[in-house]
Parts: sequence; structure tokens; C-alpha cells
Amino acid sequence: MMKYLISFCLTAITFLPTVNAQDTIQSPAADTTKTSSPDTTRTAVPDTIRTTLPDTTVQMSASVLFPKTASNYAASDKSASPYTVTFKRDVPVIVAGIGLTLLGTRLIGKKDHLTDLQLRAKTRDKVPFFDRGNAGYYSTKADDASYVPFYFSFGWPVVMALVNKNERHDIGRVLTLYLETMAVTGAAFTMAAGTVYRSRPLVYGTIADAARRKDNDSQRSFFAGHTAATAAATFFTAKVFQDYNPDSKLKTVVWVVAAATPALVGYWRYKAGMHFLSDNLLGYAVGAGAGILIPQWHKSKRSENMTIVPEVGNGYKGLAITYKF
Repeated sequence: MMKYLISFCLTAITFLPTVNAQDTIQSPAADTTKTSSPDTTRTAVPDTIRTTLPDTTVQMSASVLFPKTASNYAASDKSASPYTVTFKRDVPVIVAGIGLTLLGTRLIGKKDHLTDLQLRAKTRDKVPFFDRGNAGYYSTKADDASYVPFYFSFGWPVVMALVNKNERHDIGRVLTLYLETMAVTGAAFTMAAGTVYRSRPLVYGTIADAARRKDNDSQRSFFAGHTAATAAATFFTAKVFQDYNPDSKLKTVVWVVAAATPALVGYWRYKAGMHFLSDNLLGYAVGAGAGILIPQWHKSKRSENMTIVPEVGNGYKGLAITYKF
């Protein structure tokens, strides 16, 4: 019934202007055709009437009748959020992420220092061949430099949410997703660093003093937490900006900055002797994955495909991520 009503409305809108606008029809004069009754005549409507009417008449009417169709959804509902956030689903993930981050930090602090014998055994040939490039590196200058883009990355999502109109109207949801992204990334990094013993590159040389090389803080190279956290923040910013501003010409610029910033952090951490190449690559992948997948998980009508739940087993603690294709 509704289908026929809509069809009738569109037909009426199309032909209604012709009643009072016969002088605008650019066509040969209408001819008359005799009907079965000799006293009546029927005027044939020229075929060109449909093409001479302004296209915008039908288009505007269609947008009123179909305000949520795919073709005009963005124009008619720009204020709608692309994400769905629920207390039942997101609070447990945030709490679990923060809890695992605190646990991982505690495990890192409890790591053992190297003994003198262990330190003497830390030679370059013990490092996998693909990570020997910076074995023995140590630079406090490079270490300090890595914190500049690192701190920048944490503030960028907040600034973008305040500056961009579309995000600002939904800032509560954006900041909730940001917290969730960083909680998941923090849990992944700290649990790995707290349970995996891998000495930093600086341990395999003599530039750093013996005390620095034996310190338990130097035994958590796996994996690069600064790089992971930076990538999570910047890729989250780019992903959210794209979802709120799908037609923006700045998308490419935002994505380039998002990719370059953690790469710069990783470079300085490499030069500082804090992480091997593989540590940085893994950190970059973990952070970028969290920054993209957490918002994607919350995309409206798609969030049911992915589940993230805390999981604890015999000898391990972490997050279980399941995606249904």
C-alpha cells in the first residue's frame, strides 16, 4: 500500500506543475484525438513534458519521502554518530584493560636485575641476526627526543575532537573509545614487558655503564611500548576523523601524520638503544591495530561481529578477541 502511495505522490509532483505552466512546454502543439463519443475530445500530452520539468522538483521531493536512503543519508543525518557505545560491553573492557595494565606494570617492577655473570654473557652474537643493527647503541639524547612525538600523540585525539565540529558534537563517545583503545594497548604492552625477559640493545655494548645495563628496567625490550602507545593514539585519531568526516579532503593528511608519528618515535627508540627493530615493528602493529579496530568494532550495525573479553588461564592473562566473518 505504501509503495503505491509513494508512486502516486511522485507522479502527482511530476505532473502538477504542468497545469499552470503550459507556456513552458517546448513541444509541438498538442493534437486532439477523437474518442468513441463524437462530443468529446482528448488532448494528447507531449512526451517532452517529463524532460522539460526541472529535475530538482523530483529530487527534492524524493529526499523528503526517503530521508534515510543510502544516497542522501549523509546530507540528511550528518549529526548521527557512526559509533555505538554501551555500558554493558565497553565498561568491562576498559576496566579489564586498566587492571591488566596495572598488573603488567607491577610485574615489570618485580623483574630481576642482571648479575655480573649474566651481563658478561650478553654479547652481540647472541642477538638474532635481524636485530643486530643497533645492538650496543645507547643515547640519552635520542631517548629524550622520542618523548616529543610521544607526548604529542596523546593530546592529538583530544584536540581533534574539540576542533572538529562533527567529533565535538559526540565528544563523550569519542573520548570513551579513546580510553578503551589506550587501555587495551596498555594491557598488551605491559603484560608482554612484564612476563617476557629480553634485554634492551644498550645491554649488548659498553656505552652505557654497568649499573644501567644490569638494571631491571633494561630487561624489558619486548615490545616497544612507546611506539605502540603512539601508534594507538594517532591511528585512532585518523580512523575516527575519517568516520566522522568521510568526505573531508584532509583525510590523507591526517593518515600520513598518524603513520609518521609512531614511526618517528620508533626511530628514536631504536637510536637510543631502548628497543630492537623487531620490538618497534611489533609495537607499531599492535598500536595501529588497536587504534583502528577498537573504533571499527563500535561501528553501528557492525559491532556485533567482534567481541573482546578478558581471559585468564593457566599461566596467562590477557584479552580474547573474536571476529565473525
